[in-house]
Amino acid sequence: MTAPTLNPVATGSSVAAGAVRLTRIYGAGDTAVRALDAVSIDFAAGSFTAIMGPSGSGKSTLMHCLAGLDTPTDGRVFIGGTEITGLSDRKLTRIRRDRIGFVFQSFNLLPTLTARQNILLPLDLAGRRPDTKRLATLVESLGLADRLDHRPSELSGGQQQRVAIARALVTAPEVVFADEPTGALDSRTAASLLGFLKQSVADLGQTIVMVTHDPIAASYADRALLLSDGRITDVVDHPSTDSVLAAMTQLES
Repeated sequence: MTAPTLNPVATGSSVAAGAVRLTRIYGAGDTAVRALDAVSIDFAAGSFTAIMGPSGSGKSTLMHCLAGLDTPTDGRVFIGGTEITGLSDRKLTRIRRDRIGFVFQSFNLLPTLTARQNILLPLDLAGRRPDTKRLATLVESLGLADRLDHRPSELSGGQQQRVAIARALVTAPEVVFADEPTGALDSRTAASLLGFLKQSVADLGQTIVMVTHDPIAASYADRALLLSDGRITDVVDHPSTDSVLAAMTQLES
């Protein structure tokens, strides 16, 4: 299948994150694996993008390179107007702390901290005071008001993931990267959290890039990118469960 020509950002739209001919190769010689093969893509500010593909397609590698968690072999990565490829570890850490939010399948909450302390941790590390209005809006919207003094062990999986989402959004990051955020949740809890992520795009102008294997999860996004062998092979705008399933079936065939 020939990769499509990508021009996802409308004229005048700002770009929250992007990559230019991004390549990632693991290993060397005969054992080298090309996980990403010259991928170029932009993510418009205030958009919700799902990244999909079969196991080994490069979807997680793409997210990790975009988020500064992995180092590209070649190509360029941008967060807003800042190129992050080639930055020192110190500068890259500051960008991840101040301008990027993360949500993971495993929640990654600190067990000794309360929900409130976990949410505020990125701000505490940065020496910043919380925007009390934004914090209150997140806590109310996520239904966490009566759980803020509880530790992770006292919360359900869905509540822990809501805390993780609040932590990712409390800093008002330029982009949130979510890696299988509903993978450990039941379908009802997953739908609630995906609905909140979608609403945060509409209400807060948040930019979200989500890796998922689930066509239902992808249907909450504005578009779905399909990867195969380290390349973007298809883009589904305004995806539905059926359109994503059809695209995945075509990709696998």
